[in-house]
Amino acid sequence: MLRSIRPAIVMVALFTLLLGLAYPLAVTGVAQAVFPDQANGSLIRNADGQVIGSALIGQPFAGAAYLHPRPSAAGDGYDAAGSSGSNLGPLNADLAARVAEEARNIRAEDGPGAIAADAVTASASGLDPDISPAYARLQAARIAAARGVPVQEVQNVIDQHTDGALLGFIGQPHVNVLLTNRALDARVPAS
Repeated sequence: MLRSIRPAIVMVALFTLLLGLAYPLAVTGVAQAVFPDQANGSLIRNADGQVIGSALIGQPFAGAAYLHPRPSAAGDGYDAAGSSGSNLGPLNADLAARVAEEARNIRAEDGPGAIAADAVTASASGLDPDISPAYARLQAARIAAARGVPVQEVQNVIDQHTDGALLGFIGQPHVNVLLTNRALDARVPAS
């Protein structure tokens, strides 16, 4: 009986070593060598070298001098442990009420104007670090007033941090909230 089981045991051991150890180590090694920043989570550090966030995970910004992210359905606001969407359908009354409340809050902060869909809806993960250029432009006047600078100066920073579609056709243009807020602080410190 051992003679008939031996090939199966050998194959399980071989594939365990190959696919469970060698392959993951090789992929990790290549990722660290070719894309070290991305492989380590795209961490953002302050001047002292302390990690203040990741370019891949949204953070709550609430001050008038900062670009605000889209709403989060992840736990208590951008909690990666609670990552998920709201799972509310388009006809759900709770979703309609939440969207209406978000729209009222945005109009109260940023004035009248067209509100981009991402300004009032959470992403599928609830952790999206990016907003649309339209939502960023809607916030420019509030940020400029809070920082005491012309709107065009804030708009220039937003434009410099607007990334286009990947390869020109995959996805939509977007603005990373954390990176743009850091650039705003570097260019025109919040008072």
